[in-house]
Amino acid sequence: MEIRICIDVNDMERAVAFYTEGLGLHCGRRFQSGFVELLGAGSPIDLLLQTEGSRPLPGSDATRSYQRHWTPVHLDFVVDDIDAAVARLLQHGAVLEMPVNQRAWGLIAGLADPFGHGIDLLQFTGRGYDEILQPAQTLPD
Repeated sequence: MEIRICIDVNDMERAVAFYTEGLGLHCGRRFQSGFVELLGAGSPIDLLLQTEGSRPLPGSDATRSYQRHWTPVHLDFVVDDIDAAVARLLQHGAVLEMPVNQRAWGLIAGLADPFGHGIDLLQFTGRGYDEILQPAQTLPD
């Protein structure tokens, strides 16, 4: 099974620049319907052009807003150099919400993309998440 990640945006060229220049992804297919496929992550990311104030579902009272919003789903991007990645994303319109913090498994920074979506950057050190296995376990090769 393949997972495709879909991100609504209201400015396609700004979104493409943010995710390609900021995170190092690259464009796959571009569709005339306002849909750009980004490749280079573990799953394809589809940027979907949707206007501010449009309804996500027919008959819905909800409308799209590109102000910062909270959702229980967010994206974590694993990077090799978190400080450089934060700097690049800030240059492309990200908002730093949580500066780089040390965790037992590595480093984390919390940001919002220019479209109000929360993203985290992770830089693993040591054994990464395996550092927090309880009790400590050795994984098979």
